[in-house]
Formats: sequence, C-alpha cells, structure tokens
Amino acid sequence: HFYKRKMDEEYDCIVLGTGLTECILSGMLSVSGKKVLHMDRNKYYGGESASLTPLEDLFTKFSVPSPDESYGRGRDWNVDLIPKFLMANGQLVKLLVHTGVTRYLEFKSIEGSYVMGKSGKISKVPADEKEALTSDLMGLFEKRRFKNFLVFVNSFDEEDPKTWKEVDPKTTTTDEVYKKFGLDENTCDFVGHALALYRDDEYRGKPCGDAIKRIRLYSDSLARYGKSPYLYPLYGLGELPQGFARLAAIYGGTFMLDKEVEEIVMEGGKVVGVKSGGEVAKCKQVYCDPTYVSEKVSKAGRVVRCICLMDHPIPNTKDALSTQIIIPQKQVGRKSDIYVTMVSSTTQVASKGWFIAMISTNVETDNPEAEIQPGLNLLGPIKQKFLQVSDVFQPTEDGTASQLFISKSYDATSHFETTCLDVLDIFKRGTGEDFDFSKVKHTLEDQE
Repeated sequence: HFYKRKMDEEYDCIVLGTGLTECILSGMLSVSGKKVLHMDRNKYYGGESASLTPLEDLFTKFSVPSPDESYGRGRDWNVDLIPKFLMANGQLVKLLVHTGVTRYLEFKSIEGSYVMGKSGKISKVPADEKEALTSDLMGLFEKRRFKNFLVFVNSFDEEDPKTWKEVDPKTTTTDEVYKKFGLDENTCDFVGHALALYRDDEYRGKPCGDAIKRIRLYSDSLARYGKSPYLYPLYGLGELPQGFARLAAIYGGTFMLDKEVEEIVMEGGKVVGVKSGGEVAKCKQVYCDPTYVSEKVSKAGRVVRCICLMDHPIPNTKDALSTQIIIPQKQVGRKSDIYVTMVSSTTQVASKGWFIAMISTNVETDNPEAEIQPGLNLLGPIKQKFLQVSDVFQPTEDGTASQLFISKSYDATSHFETTCLDVLDIFKRGTGEDFDFSKVKHTLEDQE
C-alpha cells in the first residue's frame, strides 16, 4: 500500500541500485533539494559493493560448504565483496562530510601501507622525510635525492611559480621531474605506484601537475591520522550505503529494496519514468549502475578479486591488524598493479583472531587466478579463499540527451578516489554544474 502510493508520485530523480556510487549521488541530489526515489532489485544494500553477513552468506554465494565452528559467530563477520579504503584527505571523505552521512559512521585508521620492492620483499612506504631516511627501499645517496624530491613536492604550489623550481605543472612531464632529482627506477616505481597510486606507467609521459597533486594527497592524508593515509568504516563498507539510506530519509527521499525494475520508460529518446510491479513512477532523470542497462554499456575489461580468510596477520607487516600492500606492475612483469588489502576483528568485520585479506588486479590473461599469485605468496597459510572475476562496464553515452546517467563498474584500485571522479563527473552531467567543494565546511573531527 505504502509502495503503491510512493510509486504514484512524481520525482526529480530515480536512482537504481544501492552501490556506493549511486548512494553518494542520491545523497548529493537530496542535499541539493531534489526529490529522489531510490530502488534496488536486491533485498540488501550495496549492489556489487555489498558487505556480506553472516559469514554463511559468503560461503553460500560462492557455493562452498558452510563454515565450521572455528570461524566463531557468523554474525561477527562483514565481508566486503569489493575491497576499498578511503584516503583520509580525499574527495570521498569530503563528500561524506558534506552530505552529513558521517554521523552514522565510525572510521578507523588503517595501520600500515607497504610496497613490494625489487628484491620481492615488502617494505613500509616512506611518506615523509624522516621515514625516507630509515627506509630499506633505497641506498644512502638515493635517500637524500628522494628526500629533496619530497621537500619539493610538499612546498609546491600551483598558484605560486616561485615554488616551481623550473618545473611547469602543465608542460613538464613527470619523468622530467624524476630526472631533475636524479631518482633511480626503483624509487620512481614506488613514488608513482605507492604514493601517487597510479596503476600503470602512462602518467610518466604526461604533465606532472596531476602526479604532484596525488603525492600531496597521500602525504596530507597521512598527516591527518599518522599510521597510514587510509581510513575504513567499522563494520565494513556496507555501512556506507546504509548511512546514505538513513540520510535520504531525512531529506524526504524514499528507499525501496527488493523491487524488480521492469523497464526504464522512455519517450522520444528521453527518460520519463521507471516501471516496477506494473506501476510506473514518473521522473525527469534516472541514475543507475551498469547492471540495470546492459544494452547501454560496453565492456572495458575484467577485474579479478580474491577474498582470503586467515587466522593470522600478513607476515612481514609487524603484525599490523589492518594494512595495504601494493605490488607495482614492473616488479612482477605486468601492465597493471596488484593490490592487497587486509582488515580484521579490530574493524569489526571478522570474528576474534580472524583476518580478511583481499587481492585485486586487472585481468590481463586467460588465467586470472595465476595473475594474483604474487599477492597470494605474501599471505602465508590461507584457511579459505573465494575467487571472483567481474566484467568492468562503462556507459556508451554521457546521458545528457536521454537524461539516463550510468556509472562505471568499480575498478581494481584499493581506494575510492577513482569512484569519486565518476560520481563528480555524473553529478556534473546530471545537474549541469560542478560540485562546489567550498560548500563543505566541516571535517570528520567536527563530527566526533
């Protein structure tokens, strides 16, 4: 009865799917005064980026016999299907703070950030001058050059050419900057992949402005909380979409789960509504993920993700209870990086004494399982693993003509910066304006 009444109303926007991208958009649209209806065909929040609980659900999803009692209580587990961390000073945190959803979430700092060096062993990512001098990734003279490079980056100001030291952010390539500071290949490798978080080496031939910004983001994020630049929500990433559902309700938005979407109704090439259960809810715009519009997206590749349940932390990480490891592509003869993330009972996502490690990367061959082997090799004994290969889709048109705005599938990176770029791009296409970050007056600390 309630649903029938809600379906009869007219909306500014209907959002399909409760993956994180759609939830942030729905929150931003609600906050900017739009009337939003948000639907999902699943009974649970999160779409492709859900967290599964209890643990039995994860085993069932992958058709594996039920977990035995050694795993503790099934309800103590919340296992993310797509592993990601948040950069403490990154755009997602700003968007979360702006929408006000952070009052429903609690974040913890990830304890360690590591990178694999040329000897195949993992080292802590040196992110400030002091760490650079003690790092085992570089010899003595290289450390000095790297330190000078960091000092340069941290005092660089795009608005003030006096800080540029003959480097023009729009014309000087990143490679030229590396040469200017005399950095060796190994150092360039971890700077580009572990600090700037690029997935391949194309950035080296491009203007350095973007790379400098990304390294700054890493060190500013690190400066916020100390141990690593990454944050993670207690009880897993599934908390994010649920927070947005609570937020939408405050702004008069409506959430409906377990609603099969029969069709997106078009007239004259434009969206006019969404049909579900034989009813059509009218709207001016639709925002959705690729799974709702298979005929309007193209395949852009595949990502392999492996969830590993372990009863010990990752070796050689000083027993960190949460961590990230980046394996730069060059170190293992690949075209794209392998990411390893690990969380545990300290983030309330596993039963006491258990750890969840995730390995993800772009698929480059016919044997994805072999491609993640360098990541598996770092983990030590694994009690149970779940392998998932997903197609990555992107929209074939920008949506401005039809007013149907489609997000991209989640990539293999272990942080949300790329997802945020997609959110901001869709927001701009849908509203005709850039999101104004100066509206974000608060920080995470204000809300604690």
